[in-house]
Amino acid sequence: MKPLIAALLLTLSCAASGAALAAQELPAMQPAGLEATLPALEEALVGMHGEAQRERARRGLRQAAALWRAEDGDAEAFAEFARTYFAGDQETLDAMFTRYQYLMERFSGHMNKLVQELRRHTDLDLGPVEPFDRLFAGFDPSAHLGEDMFRSGIAFVALLNFPLTTLEERLAEGGDWDRRQWAEARLAQSFGRRVPAEVNQAIAQANAQADQYIAEYNIYMHNLVNGDGERLFPQGMRLLAHWNLRDEIKANYGAEDAATALAKQRMIQRVMERIVDQSIPAVVINNPAVDWNPYANTVVAAGDDGSIPGAAAPDNTPEPDERYRVLLETFLAARLADPYSPAAPTLIARRFDENREIPEERVAAMLKAVVSSPLVPRVAQLIKTRLGRPLEPFDIWYNGFKAPSPYSAAELDAIVAQRYPTAEAFDADLPNLLVKLGFSPERADYLAANIVVEPARGSGHAWGAGMRSQKTHLRTRVEPGGMNYKGYNIAIHELGHNVEQTFSLNDIDYTLLEGVPNTAFTEALAFVFQARDLELLGLAQPDPAGDALRTLDDFWGTFEIAGVALVDMAVWHWMYDHPEATPAELKDATLQIARDVWNEYYAPVFGMRDVSLLGIYSHMIHSQLYLPDYPIGGLIAHQIEEQVRKTGEVAAEIERMSRIGDISPDLWMRQATGAPVGAEALLTATELALEKFE
Repeated sequence: MKPLIAALLLTLSCAASGAALAAQELPAMQPAGLEATLPALEEALVGMHGEAQRERARRGLRQAAALWRAEDGDAEAFAEFARTYFAGDQETLDAMFTRYQYLMERFSGHMNKLVQELRRHTDLDLGPVEPFDRLFAGFDPSAHLGEDMFRSGIAFVALLNFPLTTLEERLAEGGDWDRRQWAEARLAQSFGRRVPAEVNQAIAQANAQADQYIAEYNIYMHNLVNGDGERLFPQGMRLLAHWNLRDEIKANYGAEDAATALAKQRMIQRVMERIVDQSIPAVVINNPAVDWNPYANTVVAAGDDGSIPGAAAPDNTPEPDERYRVLLETFLAARLADPYSPAAPTLIARRFDENREIPEERVAAMLKAVVSSPLVPRVAQLIKTRLGRPLEPFDIWYNGFKAPSPYSAAELDAIVAQRYPTAEAFDADLPNLLVKLGFSPERADYLAANIVVEPARGSGHAWGAGMRSQKTHLRTRVEPGGMNYKGYNIAIHELGHNVEQTFSLNDIDYTLLEGVPNTAFTEALAFVFQARDLELLGLAQPDPAGDALRTLDDFWGTFEIAGVALVDMAVWHWMYDHPEATPAELKDATLQIARDVWNEYYAPVFGMRDVSLLGIYSHMIHSQLYLPDYPIGGLIAHQIEEQVRKTGEVAAEIERMSRIGDISPDLWMRQATGAPVGAEALLTATELALEKFE
């Protein structure tokens, strides 16, 4: 356990036993008598500003008092603060709102840029990562910003004057709010918690370490051998877990040599299982110097014949539950913020009630509506017929609902590498790609000018700007021989994020509404781009007759990732129920959860029980309950895609939707497509699609 996290957890455990607490580490009490003074203070503000301000005064006083601590001053100091900073007329309130919006954008943008620079060497493929690089990556320059805003009074002014709404209020009343009201609600939410700087720093440190662990978790595929010593994968192929391993399974559907493709898929499944259960030898991770038989789990020094004469046998010790130690560290760090989040006292609550603004019960119901749908066995039977064999567990990543392609995976890699030998080449081609998506040359140039392409050390990601004078960043992996198809596919996905990030910041009425309701929405918009990757290469054209196949592909992909999300959700509940667990205990629990979800929803279709593949996703380790965004995003993407197909305007629809901004999910979706978020559209479309093939 890292020292900072360990020290803070010790403080929390002392709190539970009633021991004395350091004021800066746990929520301090309000100054004596503060609560009792609020009614009189309300009357004083009404006397100063009129009866029309009573409700605002009452709410603002209670919001600010809830986070006012003894160190901020006594009850009289709070009263003086309220009398000074309560905006009792519209002109003053408008000026306050305008100034806060402008400066909050600057705070966000400059801190965002500084964090980006601190993580530059660990995030980008710029050479070896040194130990001091990790120190910079784990440093959060904004760790003190939140507390400084409270101590300076900036946060209290916002809480005193703008409504801090609950999820229930936003869901019930938000449909009647105007844009300014939504912007005010988002402003107040910025100060809804008061988390100490050392807690923020511990969370940033744990997340940075998890990111680094995942970014370097590569498997050298040429070094995998079967029982006959055969190598199935080409020289130099290095695949990141889980993204590239999963995508390599997908790439082998429809291969000319079906027997070899099937052998590759089975081998990758075995690699994944060993990663999840931690029987993978530590020496094979990110190491081209050893050969590994994942079936027998044996390791020898690398060589054309599988060994080097006279060389000592490599250490075959399994990875020592490191995967689950890293996950546990992120949980322990996240838990440090719990006492400072009374409205959402667990990371689970913060993810669903505050980040997604969709209650966890509703998310779980949507996911289970997909994985338990009677459509699942029907689609599975269709896949079985198309494959000409019984389904195997790795077929959760079946990628065959596409028109036959004249290009093999190797040919696609060669096409992409020739076109994009470097990240700079992809950057230079952005205007052309955007025009192909339907943007005018002027709009394409505008977007491209706001996007910077960089080579990722990991699989890739998009990083938004934070303020209008900065650019978004598109990161994707570029191998020494050039970008391969997997890297290109990810790059097109990230381009979707960058376009949304640019429009929802630079072209929106209130920067306080920057972005979209939650991560699932930006994932959905990115999926729309990603689905057109071959078309952008000039290798495929829009095919209305292929809509049914695309719908089946959407359904099967959502069926797969919904199970993964259910595992992620259950693992976080288990960690909260067992906060003293060891990495080994967490590993056993995660394996059992993954198998239980598989046995309930997947075993009836695949005919195999106790499969652990649903636990392979790297997001589970480094992204703190992020995975539910993917299936929700899949459902949203289908709704958005239907709207795009209805109008035939990809660019115009994406721009229109991006500019709706950060309002509640259902309200956003109604404005974008005319219906709330849900699984119904995908299930209905899948039923119709199946009728074309059964």
